[in-house]
This record gives sequence, structure tokens and C-alpha cells, in this order.
Amino acid sequence: MAVPKRKVTRSKRGMRRSTDALKNPSYVEDKDSGELRRPHHIDLKSGMYRGRQVLEPKEG
Repeated sequence: MAVPKRKVTRSKRGMRRSTDALKNPSYVEDKDSGELRRPHHIDLKSGMYRGRQVLEPKEG
């Protein structure tokens, strides 16, 4: 059975757990439609992704 050779300090434990905190999602303004969207995601209103038409635009 694996056993740690040294005690993990509070500092090292905290550094490891620092990425576990919830962060607010970031949004960018779409160049074409001006809508807010997540980076590297399809703009659902226009159906565009990186200058290409990927989906049919939503009606309405």
C-alpha cells in the first residue's frame, strides 16, 4: 500500500486545492451580432462559429 513519505503542509495542500474554487464564467461580445457568448462556443442566435455558418439561425 502506498504511504506518503512526508506530511503535506497546509501551504502545499492549499495550492493544490486552489483550482477547485468556483469561478464566474467569462463572456465575450460577439463581433457580428454584438451578443454576449462564451469564448470558443457557437453563437446560438446567428449560428456562426469562427466566421463560418455552423447551425441554422434561430427564428424569432
